[in-house]
Amino acid sequence: MPEANGHHPAFTLQRTVPIEALNLTVEEYRHAKTGARHYHLATDDDQNVFLVGLRTVPEDSTGVAHILEHTVLCGSEIYPVRDPFFMMIRRSLNTFMNAFTSSDWTAYPFASCNEKDFYNLLDVYLDATFFSRIDEQDFRQEGHRVEFEQWDDPKSPLTFKGIVFNEMKGAMSDPTSVLWETISRELFPDTTYHHNSGGDPDKIPDLTYEQMAAFYKRFYHPSNAVFMTYGNQPVERLQRQFEERALARFDAIEPDSAVPVQPAFSAPRQVEDVYALDDEETAGKTYVNVGWMLGESSDLDARLEAQLLEGVLLENSASPLLKALETTDLGASPASVMGLEDSQRQMVFVAGLEGAEPERAEAVERLILDTLEQVVEKGVDLELVESTLHQLELEQREVTGDGFPYGLHLIVQSLPAAIHDSDPISLLDLEPALDRLREKVADPQFIPALVRRLLLDNPHRVRVTLKPDTELSARRWAAEKARLAAMQDMLTEDDKHRIVDQGKALADRQAEEGDLSLLPTVTREDIPEDIDIPQPVQRVHQPSSQQWYDRSTNGLCYLQLAIDLPALSRAEMELLPFYTGLLTELGAGDRDYLAMAEAVTAKTGGFSASASVRAGIEDIHRTSGFWLLSGKALVRNADSMVDLFHQHLDAARFDETDRIRDLVSQMRFGSEQGVAGRGHVHAMMLASSGMSARASLRHNSSGVAAVRRIKAMDDGLEQASSRHDLAERLGRLHEKIQGGLRHYNVVTEQRHFTELAQALRPHMHQGRTDTPFDLGHHAEQVREAWIGNLAVNYCAQAHPAVPPKHEDAAALAVLGGFMRNGFLHTAIREKGGAYGGGAGFDAESGSFRFFSYRDPRLGETLEDFGRAVDWVVDNAHEDRTVDEAIFGVIASIDKPGSPAGEAKKAFMDELHGRGPDDLREMRARVLDVSQNDLKRVAETYLRGDSASVGVLAGPSREEDLDALGLHIERL
Repeated sequence: MPEANGHHPAFTLQRTVPIEALNLTVEEYRHAKTGARHYHLATDDDQNVFLVGLRTVPEDSTGVAHILEHTVLCGSEIYPVRDPFFMMIRRSLNTFMNAFTSSDWTAYPFASCNEKDFYNLLDVYLDATFFSRIDEQDFRQEGHRVEFEQWDDPKSPLTFKGIVFNEMKGAMSDPTSVLWETISRELFPDTTYHHNSGGDPDKIPDLTYEQMAAFYKRFYHPSNAVFMTYGNQPVERLQRQFEERALARFDAIEPDSAVPVQPAFSAPRQVEDVYALDDEETAGKTYVNVGWMLGESSDLDARLEAQLLEGVLLENSASPLLKALETTDLGASPASVMGLEDSQRQMVFVAGLEGAEPERAEAVERLILDTLEQVVEKGVDLELVESTLHQLELEQREVTGDGFPYGLHLIVQSLPAAIHDSDPISLLDLEPALDRLREKVADPQFIPALVRRLLLDNPHRVRVTLKPDTELSARRWAAEKARLAAMQDMLTEDDKHRIVDQGKALADRQAEEGDLSLLPTVTREDIPEDIDIPQPVQRVHQPSSQQWYDRSTNGLCYLQLAIDLPALSRAEMELLPFYTGLLTELGAGDRDYLAMAEAVTAKTGGFSASASVRAGIEDIHRTSGFWLLSGKALVRNADSMVDLFHQHLDAARFDETDRIRDLVSQMRFGSEQGVAGRGHVHAMMLASSGMSARASLRHNSSGVAAVRRIKAMDDGLEQASSRHDLAERLGRLHEKIQGGLRHYNVVTEQRHFTELAQALRPHMHQGRTDTPFDLGHHAEQVREAWIGNLAVNYCAQAHPAVPPKHEDAAALAVLGGFMRNGFLHTAIREKGGAYGGGAGFDAESGSFRFFSYRDPRLGETLEDFGRAVDWVVDNAHEDRTVDEAIFGVIASIDKPGSPAGEAKKAFMDELHGRGPDDLREMRARVLDVSQNDLKRVAETYLRGDSASVGVLAGPSREEDLDALGLHIERL
């Protein structure tokens, strides 16, 4: 029976801390028998969150923690089926399911708005975490294995396979990942942060199954665990499940998992390393970063001081260090790896440049140190310090939740403190510490002294110069082949038979269905009858259209302005992404960009501009387009936010041509570095780019074609005349767009409507759009591959289908999950070795798309896409599997966002001609989808020769791409 205070008797209540700023109460408990800790964030939110975190401390770069994270989820004591994690994704209405491996911890989180579903998932997660089977075949599938290229043919060459092996090949083809791993390795020569916890692809094959099993036994114990929950579930019920399903079977141990403190250096160090660049041109492609080891993150005051230092130095373009890095000629752009890393035991501060030259490394370090010296000598304005404190307050108050549940955001924010035996509650309840910090910054010498103590007088500093090496990929490939050839030369006949037998054993395991009735599931009866779609509580039509949403925004207000796009020429459409990316980073009126940056940071949470172009709901060739400006602020700063918002609109400045050049250079590096992480998205945009003019625009403005266009734009701005020409074109486009019909969206608590309306009133005018926006008709088949600096492949295939409101759209939406669940997951990930793969209906391009992510294969994957269609059409399927695919679509439709995000989505949907009734109609049709519907739409839309193909790959696969008959472009 629960004790009087409502918790389970196996736990002891340590303290209760109400946090008014977050509208919740944190309860801290300790499990009496094992010492496991439980932090419950009690609040009136039915999107409940669970996370169990364990301190996992690798002693090498074989990826043991990462591979174990995968393997743990492949079957457990109560649920001995193959891959219960992915099985539960399809038997659930979850709003989030995943697992994370950090540098020194591993976490297993999920979230759900459905109570039954939440406890189903809790059962599976607890059993997986503490009673995993750790099967050797799962280790070989998820981690690495050696097989013959044709697994049953001993005459074919040996090859390395494995999901994490290929995942990390993809991850480490990104120079920024290499840069961070190098910085961490050099700053921490003696602790776990010296190693790549995700796994170095060269080292992953060294890991043995026995080593991974020993790692599990050592670290996956309740005495080494922290449980964190959020939401409105009774804490006694949560703890009862913890106790009965797991904790009662354990006794306390001393986990001996603490991360030791790295001893400080006596003098700064300099290091050079290389990254793979599959390009002949190496000029301007070196990274130079300076990193410092700071104090322990468990000291809240020290952590906030470091966050304040980061903000003062790097918050915006007027901040002294960022200003120096943005305006110097020593490199092209401030480094993307920059700022404070405070999730480890010892914090790290990093600053630097990308697009530099190796011989300028010392000058870059000198620039950084000289800038810091100037801060010490001259001090900083109190307004800059107050702006940084303002940003910390705003970040704490904002209720997020778009894409990542708000409760999980709070848990992950505080988890590192719990992992390192510190106080996670203090990281959530920041007000007392912020008050102490405000008292300190009243002393004008506080910031200069902080800069000197943490950085200038800190000898634990490393300068890392990361240079491009055009032969590194070839050397690595040759070394891998030589290693495999040497292994093959040593094989006896018995060895060959053993490898074939292991391959067959894995193939047999992958073919196992298992007793899925062991796994809990939701049913159709658990699906809510309706969905909550926010509606404006107030509409105003003159002088400008306005929608006012009453949402629980915790003291923030959000403002959006959508302007009807006019008819634009091809050149203007190509300029549009640059215009939206540049506008809010430039000056306005009598403020140059530095003064504007200071004002925006002091009073707002920032502004952003974008273009929203969507397909017609009944005809994908009829598009609607809007230019959008968005901003947010604390309500007390609403007047200033509205004024600054409209300065960008009414007094935009395009005369800062040097600033424009710097920003385009930053856009270039950001787009280039984003390719590897979003390769599957780029491949799908490429494959579907021929479906409509809107799909083509998306590929050309956001896909790999845009990456190449940004590079060309940057290269073309060397001459001052080119910069002035660009500025003039931007000004003309701005003038053309700003005259259009205006639609405002205001999101805040209704009690603040009056003050927002007063602030907005002077800026209201109607505007008009004489020539409506229209992209015209575009349809063509695409078979194209783009070659870039990639170590793995990203494959996509797109089939023309139907517009969003078509009666078959629902069946196509369900078909994507159905194919992934029943065929593609096994074929692409488990057997093919890709990190991920799937399929789905893309309503905006009116297409059905297949994809793979971080994939070692090319042609075989494209063949599997075709086999997935055959599998659907030619086989009988259980009704259960159709229901599971329906659950996934309903969960994505019903998934809650942030209070402001939901209102913004409703606003934009309405502008694009999509109302609540359209979403409800789609949802109802999804629930009515049958197996016959899936077979029919697969036969109708996915068979034949109309498919388009888009692939991203590295230079070593050019011959393979050519053999597939793909047109080849280069990034």
